[in-house]
Amino acid sequence: MKGLVVIQKHMEVTIDKNSGYCFGVEFAIKMAEDEMEVSDKLYCLGDIVHNDMEVKRLREKGLVVIDREQLQELNDCKVLIRAHGEPPETYKLAIENNIELIDASCPVVLKLQHRVKTAFDKMERENGQVVIYGKKGHAEVIGLTGQTLEKAIVVMEDRDLEKIDYSRPVTLFSQTTKSTKGFYELKDKIENRIKSEKGEFNEFDFNANDSICRQVSNREPQLQRFAQENDVIIFVSGKKSSNGRALYQVCKSENERSYFVENESEIDPNWFKPEDKVGICGATSTPMWLMEQVLQHINSLEEGSLLENN
Repeated sequence: MKGLVVIQKHMEVTIDKNSGYCFGVEFAIKMAEDEMEVSDKLYCLGDIVHNDMEVKRLREKGLVVIDREQLQELNDCKVLIRAHGEPPETYKLAIENNIELIDASCPVVLKLQHRVKTAFDKMERENGQVVIYGKKGHAEVIGLTGQTLEKAIVVMEDRDLEKIDYSRPVTLFSQTTKSTKGFYELKDKIENRIKSEKGEFNEFDFNANDSICRQVSNREPQLQRFAQENDVIIFVSGKKSSNGRALYQVCKSENERSYFVENESEIDPNWFKPEDKVGICGATSTPMWLMEQVLQHINSLEEGSLLENN
């Protein structure tokens, strides 16, 4: 106990107050928990959040995660749609199979789906293309491409730019959780390709829509400051989270002593010095209880293990 007091005196450990669940994820988890209190069984189409620790906690409460193939075999039951949203086909199947959908789609995602559908209808009339900056196969992207009869072009890396026909009009959107910097870099690349193809750039050729969620994009400058203010950053996130990977890179670019962990078991005492200021932060899919668990673990490290290794 004496050693713990010494560590706390020298090593200051704080959790970033802006980290943790975004509104959409928090809303979906609350809906799941409320429904499980009154239902015998609740299915969830895909992991409710890209965090294995939280998925495990909810599974122990009775949430059954299924994939799209399993959904087709279900009848007369309740299925939760997570914050990422779903394509129209999912709603159609639910009607056919008498499935009650507990729809926890994020309002920001639903609005984007509507914008993508409207833009697609316009592009179809004008022989244009809808391009989505996002990860192919990501749950949200599946919901977005579903609004375009799967005709949308999904772009993630430079090589994906070859899929676009630059002689035709382009309307660009982004997956809500992508990097703002990445979106604007992609926007510039598409503009340059259009200029190269046509010899000039006309605003009617290209319509770029920054559809990144502000709850996500605002975290980038907040995390930059947080990373600068601390000696060590422990970034807590599930490895499946694209938002987690993007935000971790924000920390890493500001602070070389930034470490990505899924939980406290991955923490190495060698990362710390007794006099360090340690900051704990996470993705929009990282639960606060998990960051608090990490904080408790760091505070419980023995003084000897810190001083011996540093």
